Amino acid sequence: MKSKKNKIHWIAIYTKPRHEKTVENELKKKGIESYLPLVKKQRFWKDRKKWVWIPLFRSYLFVRIPLNETLFVLQTYGVHHIVKIAGNIAVVPNHQVESVKKMLEGGYVPDAHDFFDVGDAVEIGGGPLVGLQGILSRREGDSRFVIRIDGIQQAISVHINAEMLKPIK
Repeated sequence: MKSKKNKIHWIAIYTKPRHEKTVENELKKKGIESYLPLVKKQRFWKDRKKWVWIPLFRSYLFVRIPLNETLFVLQTYGVHHIVKIAGNIAVVPNHQVESVKKMLEGGYVPDAHDFFDVGDAVEIGGGPLVGLQGILSRREGDSRFVIRIDGIQQAISVHINAEMLKPIK
């Protein structure tokens, strides 16, 4: 029977910005199984528009490897770190990776969003409200961004696209 460290698991790795495809190629050269979910999106520039393949999850890709061999992944050009939760390597269940694969192979074009819960402190990352910090008050369908004014014990909220929000660390 294999120990947990010798058993092959999917793990998530975090790459340097815009190095996802480079990391995937470097891992393939090393013979390490990886999965980089890509979606086709139209990008606009001043003088043209073009369809490009971009990572579904920015700076993340999945690697299938025994936990005791993660050093080979860390030594790969472009890898920033292995994702950990509470100090332990975060193992991604097989069914979750397979679900992403099936969705993309089925022709669906999902949008990735940061994982927020109602009540999380968030910051607006783009648009005219960039830099504002507040609380996420509603998530399902109608994301509401709330700014509290503690001095007068009042709050205001506005509907905001979840893609524009990022977590406050």
